[in-house]
Amino acid sequence: MSPPTSRVLTLLELLQSGGTRTVAELAGRLGVEGRTVRRYVRQLIDLDVPVESVRGRYGGYRLAPGYRLPPLMLGNDEALAVLLGLVAGRRAGLTATERTASETASAKIRRILPKHIARRLDALLEDLAFTDQPGQFDTPDAEVLLTVADAVRHRRAVSIRYADREGRHSERTLHAYGIVAHGGRWYVTGEDARVGESRTFRLDRIAYVRALPDTFEAPVDFDPAEHVLSGFASAEYRHEVALRIHGTVGQIRAVLPASVARLEAQAPTADEDARTPRWLRVELRAERLDWLPPVLASLDRPFVIERPAELRDLVAAFADRLASYATESGCVADTHPRCATSG
Repeated sequence: MSPPTSRVLTLLELLQSGGTRTVAELAGRLGVEGRTVRRYVRQLIDLDVPVESVRGRYGGYRLAPGYRLPPLMLGNDEALAVLLGLVAGRRAGLTATERTASETASAKIRRILPKHIARRLDALLEDLAFTDQPGQFDTPDAEVLLTVADAVRHRRAVSIRYADREGRHSERTLHAYGIVAHGGRWYVTGEDARVGESRTFRLDRIAYVRALPDTFEAPVDFDPAEHVLSGFASAEYRHEVALRIHGTVGQIRAVLPASVARLEAQAPTADEDARTPRWLRVELRAERLDWLPPVLASLDRPFVIERPAELRDLVAAFADRLASYATESGCVADTHPRCATSG
């Protein structure tokens, strides 16, 4: 489809969303000049689309009352996949024209869905949290996702059949507090009523879900996204790392995000603000330590390693390598990989 034709259809969607749209507004949404908008309107009229011109200070264009495009037929799974993709796209820094296309596509999908399905999708999209800039996300089973979203919205318990990482199945009663998209997967976090503790479950491992009549009260100020991130940061790994870094929260989070490390940030004093570097404690867990020295070097801020001692040795060795590379002038040793010659 050529770009002009695509914009003509976008114009039709904007008009179909209702009300009178000024030429200036339409031009801004389409990324074109006013005379181009008028040309697009003439093309719609040539296609027997009843576009009306409204004169006056608040005039512009509108569709004749009652006009609707033929419905686009999508199944529930298809509609869910498209809507979630549009939500992810809007968070990915789209241009003004792309945002307009996303909005009109969302409106189109909502119009053709049965009301009860549209309400369930709206509940999901309003309560959904992303922990980072979304990329490629797998869409879980639509019925599982929508049922859990209903449970989150109405604070109703659900019964789930869940498979852990070893493939063992269990039946659980869950008080779902929120749905979170993180790292290409979907999670639900809440209280596992069987053990009375907060848990996070992957939606793709829920084989069956059923709404229960029981209701619950969610904790005040509970942040589902933060709970999921802190859970990943505190998961059991081989090494426990504790650092003190002199910098701002923003500088540290740029290389050690919340999904990787916990950051103990005290409130700035009266003569400080968020941009003032200060000593902050950072804790994380890792299966391996070899990736940390280059990360700390890229931070370019003073830091102290509290534990483990092995990390101090790795950082010292990394620093020695950098220093040797910086001071090399030609070949310093026959054994250096770049100096090796065939004999």
